[in-house]
Amino acid sequence: MATHSDQYWMYQALQLAFKAQKECEVPVGALLVMDNEVISIGWNRSISCHDPTAHAEIIALRQGGAALKNYRLLNTTLYVTLEPCIMCTGAIVHSRIRKLVYGATYKKTGAISLLTDIMRYASPYHKVELVSGVLANKCSAMLHHFFRLRREQKKKLKQFLRISHKID
Repeated sequence: MATHSDQYWMYQALQLAFKAQKECEVPVGALLVMDNEVISIGWNRSISCHDPTAHAEIIALRQGGAALKNYRLLNTTLYVTLEPCIMCTGAIVHSRIRKLVYGATYKKTGAISLLTDIMRYASPYHKVELVSGVLANKCSAMLHHFFRLRREQKKKLKQFLRISHKID
């Protein structure tokens, strides 16, 4: 069996991010891989589930734990289209995954590119191998496109509300 590349798996994560976008969620996708097979998948569902913890990474980690019947997800790799936030990074460290691969960097809330670099200091006992920037341009483009559309929708709504207010 051929081993797939990080790019191959990131393309799969991008497909999951597209599912999130179709559900009007921030387009982030994640998948957990072990021995060259997908163990679990996730995409952002915070808005639709009314759950601030329903990030793509958390969903994939929860499903992975259920699939492996263990909260320790040893020898797995998590692929995610956007740099994880502080909450997700904590869960990643606690899950004991072997490797994290992410696409786009997010300097506002990304827990790895922040000055504190939580991943480096989170656990003296377990270190997660990091790979960043895999298909970063494609991952970033999807997010930029989503937020540009969101801003345009808000602008149109404001214009509509101003016009309808003048008519009343």
